[in-house]
Amino acid sequence: MDRENRVSITVIRRLPKYYRYLGELLKKGINRISSQELSKLTGFTASQIRQDLNNFGGFGQQGYGYNVEELRNQLGKILGLDRTYKTIIAGAGNLGQAVANYRGFEEAGFKILAMFDKNPKLIGLKIRDIEIKDVDEMENFIRENNIDIGIITTPKESAQDVADIFMRSGIRGIWNFAPADLKVDDKVIIENVHLNESLFTLSYFLKNESDYVRD
Repeated sequence: MDRENRVSITVIRRLPKYYRYLGELLKKGINRISSQELSKLTGFTASQIRQDLNNFGGFGQQGYGYNVEELRNQLGKILGLDRTYKTIIAGAGNLGQAVANYRGFEEAGFKILAMFDKNPKLIGLKIRDIEIKDVDEMENFIRENNIDIGIITTPKESAQDVADIFMRSGIRGIWNFAPADLKVDDKVIIENVHLNESLFTLSYFLKNESDYVRD
C-alpha cells in the first residue's frame, strides 16, 4: 500500500473489533449480516463500517450484505493473523505470567516461546509450557529463534534497556506494558498498553459522565 493510500490508524484500530464480533457470529451459526446489523453489534454507524471496509476492497454485496466467514477470513489476512509470530516476554512477574497464561494469543498465532527475568527464584519455572529463562540469555535466544515480537512487562526502570536489547537483536515489533515512553528506531513498531492511563481515563468519565461520548 503506497503512502497516498495508507489507511488511517483510527480505521485500523476498529478492525480487531469487527474481527471479534464476526467470530462471535460464526459461533452462533450466523452466516450473513448487513452493515446495519453489524452496526448494532459494534456501535459504529453502518456508513462508517462500509467506509472502513471499502479501504481494503469490496467485501459486501448490495441486497445481501456480508458473508460472515469470508469477511472474517479477509480481515484476518489484513490484520496479519494468517501467519504465526514467534514471541517472547521480558518480565516474569504477575503481569508477565498473566499474559503468558492467556491462551487466546496462541490461538491467534502469537506463539510465546520463552519468558525472561533476572530474579533467580523464577528462573527455571514454567508458566504452562513456557520456561522462564535468565535475562542474560535473552539476546542470543532472540537471534537464534528469529523472534518477531517482544512483550515488555518489566518495571519502568528496566523497560528501555529491554527495548534496546530487542532492537539490537532484530525484533521488529514490541508490545510494551511498562509505564514508560520508550525510544525505538524507525524499523521497529511499538504498541504501548499503559494500564494506568486507561484506568485514569475511566476514572475521568465516571466523574464527568456528561463528557462521555461513544466513538
